[in-house]
Amino acid sequence: MYTYEEVINHIENSRRFGEKPGAEVTAEALEVLGHPERSLPFIHVAGTNGKGSVCAFLGNILREAGKKTGVFTSPHLVSFEERITVDGIRIGQEDAARIGGFLLETDFGQRLTMFDYCLLMAILYFKECGCNIAVMETGLGGRLDSTNALGIPEAAVITRIGLDHTRVLGNSLGQIAAEKAGIIKPGCPVIVSPQEPEAESVLEERAKLCRVTERDIDDAKRYRLRMLGEFQYENAAAARKTAQCLGVDEESIRRGLEGAFWPGRMQIISEKPFLLIDGAHNIDGAAALRRALEVMYPEEKFHFLIGVMEDKDYIGIIDTLMPLALDFYAITADSDRALSANRLADIIKEKGADADAVTTQEALGKLPEEERTVACGSLYFIGEIYSRFKSSATAPI
Repeated sequence: MYTYEEVINHIENSRRFGEKPGAEVTAEALEVLGHPERSLPFIHVAGTNGKGSVCAFLGNILREAGKKTGVFTSPHLVSFEERITVDGIRIGQEDAARIGGFLLETDFGQRLTMFDYCLLMAILYFKECGCNIAVMETGLGGRLDSTNALGIPEAAVITRIGLDHTRVLGNSLGQIAAEKAGIIKPGCPVIVSPQEPEAESVLEERAKLCRVTERDIDDAKRYRLRMLGEFQYENAAAARKTAQCLGVDEESIRRGLEGAFWPGRMQIISEKPFLLIDGAHNIDGAAALRRALEVMYPEEKFHFLIGVMEDKDYIGIIDTLMPLALDFYAITADSDRALSANRLADIIKEKGADADAVTTQEALGKLPEEERTVACGSLYFIGEIYSRFKSSATAPI
């Protein structure tokens, strides 16, 4: 028997990328498991930014409609169990240890990646729980992603596409869109968030090839969302249109959208001193954060706490946020892929802004009472801050 800690340690230390495409590996693994996915209707969500929020909206809408709903997302903010939920409740550590142990002991004839293990655990758990439907977020891309082995979804959703993971998905919006479009299947509706023309044309061609009706989103500003940021109306509209395609009633849609919450994204975790956290880890996320701050706090400037991965466009993120910055505190995120705080601070100073390299604890100890502070960047960094505040008895989370 494996303990929970042993299972998670093994899974999290599995390799990030396999020797074969994830979809191929997962298809073979599902065959070994007897195809548990075939009895599970699902909604497939891909895109660059907004996937997690759309999954949160959809999960809540479907629960309000009376469907037992599994939601699979990645990465987690604080704990592994966040990745797999049923009706908003995370998988328990005992179930994760039991199912994870079973998967580790199963001979799949090949080595699985961390994401493969997570996805298979989710499918088995959703089946055990008797889920009526699941909301499945892609890990990377779409066409070759492990989730694309699950078959034809009830609906496919593609959120905004931007330049991210370019080493894997391609160097242009068109190339990246072609990978994301791989989740579009014949006969299922596809809901597409507003896109740049280069990405839009690729998605339209894929939809025509599959003889699918592309359903664009509409305005969702009639709803009073818990999630902050103007961009969340776009994500809410995509979730609403998807739910309508599935025949969900308007009242369930309203309750689901207005009650949905996605931690670590445009979340105010302290009012005094003020601290807002957001997992803006690429240039499009930073642009969305900037627009949201400009709408919420016109004419204000902010102290920024920032920790980023070395393989991200951190210069683009800095350039995007600089017009709103009083200064920056650079932190090394808790990951071997992180850009060092010293290097990040040096880059920011070279661009003419004030910046200091500090630890997370030092940064949180410097929160001013008068101006507002915004923490953004890698979810590893945001998760660390969230966890620190959550463990405080006075934390407003």
